[in-house]
Amino acid sequence: MTSSPTPLEIRDLRAAQPQMRERDFARIHKLSEAQLVAAHVGSGVTRLRVDVPALLEGARTLGPVMALTRNESAVHEKIGPYEKVFTGGHNAMVLGEQIDLRIFPSRWASGFAVTKQTDDGARHSLQFFDAAGDAVHKIHLRPESNLDAYHALVAVLTSEDQSQTQPVGVAPSVEAFDANKPQADAQALREAWGRLTDTHQFFPMLRDLNLPRHQALLMAGPDYVHPVAVEAVEAMFERVVANGLPLMAFVGNAGCIQIHSGPIHKTARMGAWFNVMDETFHMHLRIDHIAHVYVVRKPVSEGHVTSLEAYDAQGRLIIQFFGKRIEGHDERPLWRETLAGLPQPNTSVAA
Repeated sequence: MTSSPTPLEIRDLRAAQPQMRERDFARIHKLSEAQLVAAHVGSGVTRLRVDVPALLEGARTLGPVMALTRNESAVHEKIGPYEKVFTGGHNAMVLGEQIDLRIFPSRWASGFAVTKQTDDGARHSLQFFDAAGDAVHKIHLRPESNLDAYHALVAVLTSEDQSQTQPVGVAPSVEAFDANKPQADAQALREAWGRLTDTHQFFPMLRDLNLPRHQALLMAGPDYVHPVAVEAVEAMFERVVANGLPLMAFVGNAGCIQIHSGPIHKTARMGAWFNVMDETFHMHLRIDHIAHVYVVRKPVSEGHVTSLEAYDAQGRLIIQFFGKRIEGHDERPLWRETLAGLPQPNTSVAA
């Protein structure tokens, strides 16, 4: 078995390819991104303690920043301040007008403060990774950010451990599914689905039934789920931009979910990437990674809400969209019309 490169070897390799994106460099050299960052501890990188409450409280002092959450197929970037921070128990939340996060701290394994020298000067960021070394959340400072507050936060979070090596473990699962336990059948799923009164009950329902998310969609039946074509994602964006229709876009991984709420103004396809390039929201979506797309209907106390959900070939959720609605009110009729008119697949998906 080939051993992993040493931190010195990683730095030498990186110095020879400085323009390559960190995630691409790590993949090419069979590293995790956390290993790549850790190798530079002491050279523009400081290892941090993973203390999510202290991080979020400190992030409130930074002013406008760019918050980034991604998975293998989608990148979600929001520009604004961290506001309305809630911590406690097993989860944490940020409920600001721009930055809206759901955080699962137990999935965060390592963190770093990173200073990168560029032609435009130093760029500062806070970067956090899961046990497999994949990024769960990053905070990038902007020219208008409070640099003194950043340095104060780094001082609070600096770890006694400043090692340059990063252990790599097993990637945490986003599913509440136990392969060693029995799964509910389709009838039990449909009965439980019909009893939903809030979208936040959906994940606990899957956990109670011990069903992976994608499998549940295939089992639910046409009253709740119907497949649409892969092209439906871009078609949906065309319609919401044309109609000024506000939506909610969710991108997540095992440690963080990031949400955009509002209208979309500017989109562009660049090769395999579909992009949103608005003033405070940037999204980059690998269209070629999408294998399955569904319109999903969930009962709520005010009627029902409808989402558009895209999955990869392994059945992993890439991105999810809802129509933005006022709490306590039914969703906008125009959102339902938008989803009802999306391109249909050439063949039906069997349960």
